Amino acid sequence: MTQPLVSTYSMWSLFRNCRKAVELRYLQHLVPLERDRNLHFGAIIHECLQAWHQRRDLQEILALINRLCPEHLQDENQRRDWHLATALMKAYARRYASDNFEIVALEKNFEGPIINPATGAASRSFVLAGKVDGVVRIGDDYFILEHKTAGQLDGDYLEKLWTDFQITIYAHYIEQTMGIPITGILYNVLVKAKLQQGKGETEEEYQARRAELLAKSKTGKTTAKRKLPESDDEFQLRLAEKYADSEMFHREMLYLSRDRFDVLRSELWELTQAFLDARRRGVFYQNTAFCFNYQRPCAYFPLCRSNGNPNVIENFYQRVAPNEELRVLPNEAPETVF
Repeated sequence: MTQPLVSTYSMWSLFRNCRKAVELRYLQHLVPLERDRNLHFGAIIHECLQAWHQRRDLQEILALINRLCPEHLQDENQRRDWHLATALMKAYARRYASDNFEIVALEKNFEGPIINPATGAASRSFVLAGKVDGVVRIGDDYFILEHKTAGQLDGDYLEKLWTDFQITIYAHYIEQTMGIPITGILYNVLVKAKLQQGKGETEEEYQARRAELLAKSKTGKTTAKRKLPESDDEFQLRLAEKYADSEMFHREMLYLSRDRFDVLRSELWELTQAFLDARRRGVFYQNTAFCFNYQRPCAYFPLCRSNGNPNVIENFYQRVAPNEELRVLPNEAPETVF
């Protein structure tokens, strides 16, 4: 008997948006050679938050950031991630030196059946697996702890949280896995500062600026000096000032409706049937309205634009097994239950 396919929220969310992208990622196992830097930074912060909520040792967190950004003294991308993660976690440790909740589990994996709501029978084709950032207890109630890194935090961002298909479904499966009722979701939102480290100016840039100032000077003199690169200490001070703003962190509690559980389970079943039909007919259509959904090209845009050209695959993609989010990374501790 064929084993059911392990599916995740990421797969079903992508299927809702573009079936062709699902075929390329989950059936052909293609991923771009160049990965999204935003996802990399998010992974760093998730590891830091897990370690913080386990032991609350800031020095351990700073050492972890050093390990996750080993080339930060030479590599510009790692340098940016190192600075931001360091400042963010120092401020987080100050802001949340103590919490009003008890940690029940961290990085909790689950796997469960997908049920036909009409018959109560489990799908023979799929199971759903996932991982939640944490489970916490506040008084007598249990909540899913969900970490979010956001480019900005405003009313629109918070209003959209109730549409979070992922975490509501995950709450249902955590209830089954852990045998506890989930009252709601505690969103832990951390805002990414947009500050950039000053690079200073080259000798050529300085001389050009100096000449311009001299041309405007009535005395034929200027006190202008060459702008030097901002030191790491100076940049960390600027970041610390930014993160002293209380609006750089936010926690939002969302209570779950049992009716919403039923609706989302039905939607999940419908998605499985649509996937099976697409696979049976070999028709995974493109949703071109999704190509630039996040103000940048979809990861598979070059491949779709080339009509699946093998040369594009060879030069810009690699094959990686799906469901990377379920694997334990080398620097990541396994799930913890308290």
